Amino acid sequence: MKFDVNEISSLIKQEIQKYKSSIDIANVGKVLEVGDGIARIYGLDTAMAGEMLEFENGVIGEVFNLEEESVGAIIYGDYLKVKETSTVRSTGKVLTVPVGFELLGRVVNALCEPIDGKGALDCKERRLVESSAPGIADRQPVDQPLYTGLKSVDSMIPVGKGQRELIIGDRKTGKTAIALDTIINQKGKDVICVYVAIGQKESTVAEVVHTLEGFGAMEHTVVVSASAADSAAMQFAAPYAATAVAEYFMNEHNKDTLCVYDDLSKHAIAYRELSLLLRRPPGREAFPGDIFYLHSRLLERSTNLRNDLGGSLTALPIVETLEGQVSAYIPTNIISITDGQIYLQRDLFLSGVRPAVDVGISVSRVGGDAQPIAMKKVAPKLRLDLAMFREMQAFAQMGTELDPAAQAQLDRGRRMVEILKQKQFSPLGVGEQVVSILAGSAGLVDEIDVANVSHFITEMIDWLHLEAAEYFEHIESGKDINDEFIEELTEAVRAYMTIYKFSFGR
Repeated sequence: MKFDVNEISSLIKQEIQKYKSSIDIANVGKVLEVGDGIARIYGLDTAMAGEMLEFENGVIGEVFNLEEESVGAIIYGDYLKVKETSTVRSTGKVLTVPVGFELLGRVVNALCEPIDGKGALDCKERRLVESSAPGIADRQPVDQPLYTGLKSVDSMIPVGKGQRELIIGDRKTGKTAIALDTIINQKGKDVICVYVAIGQKESTVAEVVHTLEGFGAMEHTVVVSASAADSAAMQFAAPYAATAVAEYFMNEHNKDTLCVYDDLSKHAIAYRELSLLLRRPPGREAFPGDIFYLHSRLLERSTNLRNDLGGSLTALPIVETLEGQVSAYIPTNIISITDGQIYLQRDLFLSGVRPAVDVGISVSRVGGDAQPIAMKKVAPKLRLDLAMFREMQAFAQMGTELDPAAQAQLDRGRRMVEILKQKQFSPLGVGEQVVSILAGSAGLVDEIDVANVSHFITEMIDWLHLEAAEYFEHIESGKDINDEFIEELTEAVRAYMTIYKFSFGR
């Protein structure tokens, strides 16, 4: 019996091919050591930087360091489940998170997994956590206002859609309050908001969610939480995941979005912890050398895209200073990346000026481009007048006698400060802001006692809504306000002045 050698060899090759295709060929390694949210792994010879890893107990990680004998990885989730000698499998993928309208109104962790007890999420799409920022040709100028609802911000430090405006100040000076006011003010304005809490107490995050629910703002908001109890890896990934969620709405649905990072100083500390544990060389203040790149690649993703490409992503990063040290390492880094800063001063906060905005150091590099015409008309000199008032106030504290003109300027300044004061979680429409500032700058409240100015402004706005709502409608429509309109509005305010004095005797 004769055998055909070629036929037999071809059959053997076919069987070997079938056998190979049935085997899941994967790059597998062993955990050498694990602790504090990081792991050293031996055997992942073909691992790539940023590649996702799967540990034995379903825990996922990411390649962070590529060394000669081992791989340094960070672990997302519960790192206590990972043990020494556990097997690790590389996936050939990078980190993605689920995205979609299902996230609105929910509280999720840094991997966009629900942590609010309201059931699982059924998101149909996923998006890369790290993605490159849009190029210059894909962007357009920032010229549409994103109203915060705060008189002192919208009049002097306007924020535009696609801008990156830093909120900076010491601890407990109202930084988060400004961000929450802005989120609440977007209700009904077709803006999707993402609030990411980094290194906050879980009770603080719960309070924020309760506040947003109370004002009906959770309907258009996603809360991403990487609390102080979470690992440094989760705190590191949280702002990137939140930006990916916002980018989904911006790119896929042409929505205007707002992302609040609260706060990036804790994010930098989390990254420093990971870097030191993985034995990366420390630099200034023990931060790694690429800390600037860490935040620039995050904030550069904020943009106002061309109309044919999508919507906009506005960033409100928050940074905490120590004793007003704006020149510290992380604050100066982020100031140089952003398009302006709202600086909150502790002395103003403690003296009852809320929001405690220091107009001397606060700035918006977009400026009047992101302001309605009416606000440009009534608030061009407001910043200068307030700065002069602060100087005059310091001069008067020395006990020097002032001439009548200087005293009048000081009195006007005190009333303007009262007008710009605003209760927390009570944002105003642009029409109400314009009328309030006009009443102060035109000297219409000079006859009112300083202590009663805030009460007068509140009552005047309520009265105008009932008797002359067309003024607000005209301003909010974006139309120009001429001298005739200002004169009519001034007469209406004077008419209410008589009613106020009669009704309240003040």
